[in-house]
Amino acid sequence: MPMLDMVIDQRRKDLGGGFEVGRILPVRGRRMVGPFIFFDHIGPTDFPPGIPREIDVRPHPHIGLSTITYLFAGEMMHRDSVGSEQPIRAGEVNWMTAGRGITHSERFEQARAHGGPMHGIQSWVALPEAKEETDPTFDHYDDTALPRLDDGGLRARLVAGKAWGLVSPVKTHSPLFYLHCELDAGATVALPDEYAERAAYVVQGEVEVDGQRHGPGQMLVFKAGAATVRAVQPSLLMLLGGEPLGQRFIEWNFVSSSKERIEQAKADWRAGRMKLPDLDDGEFIPLPGDPQAPPNPMS
Repeated sequence: MPMLDMVIDQRRKDLGGGFEVGRILPVRGRRMVGPFIFFDHIGPTDFPPGIPREIDVRPHPHIGLSTITYLFAGEMMHRDSVGSEQPIRAGEVNWMTAGRGITHSERFEQARAHGGPMHGIQSWVALPEAKEETDPTFDHYDDTALPRLDDGGLRARLVAGKAWGLVSPVKTHSPLFYLHCELDAGATVALPDEYAERAAYVVQGEVEVDGQRHGPGQMLVFKAGAATVRAVQPSLLMLLGGEPLGQRFIEWNFVSSSKERIEQAKADWRAGRMKLPDLDDGEFIPLPGDPQAPPNPMS
């Protein structure tokens, strides 16, 4: 029986200066994989020194989700409205839970000063209904905190959740797994079979499933049952999935099980009722479509 349910191709977007991201989730026909509701491939690119500030992700709000920034190369500086200021580097995890509301920025300060590579994944995990209005939090984990598996031609790091008997220290709110996997040519990896929804994203290399080959920028979404990926050449994959949470609505940076709650969040941001990051309150991203920025956001 075929293992794949569908294949999603990234949609590339230039953010300026040749810096691109590839959007994978959400997409028509597949809004989520388990609780994962947003998945962007950042870069890869090599910044020259002196990149424009317009490339930075200025302060903006979230509700109803956790964000996960995971880099393969480069560095970003995170600042948020619960007082965090934390650079993230390759192999580390910045896990921010928005809950009832948080604002944050991500800036390329190191690259602006010195240049260098930028490559990673930005993903969002929707929160269960009972946790959608939880207090906002931020946690950072360095690369030594994440469990590892070395099995012949497979080297894996468990970014979040549980898989293969490993448990990540990252604080999650529903059953899920998120794995960084490097495979030698000819090596295989079996996705965890205890979860209802699972996918593999090809970051680099080429893999084979169901006799078909797939390359960078493609997310392979699997059916229930045994699921195995074979590397045709040395490959880098992100494996992800978990238990579905039910219908979620997504608009701009807001996720909720309620359309009314999203409208409230939009109104709060428009009226300046959401506090800006403590250490980055000089600018912000207006609500898309607004004729002018909010009058005076709290700082």
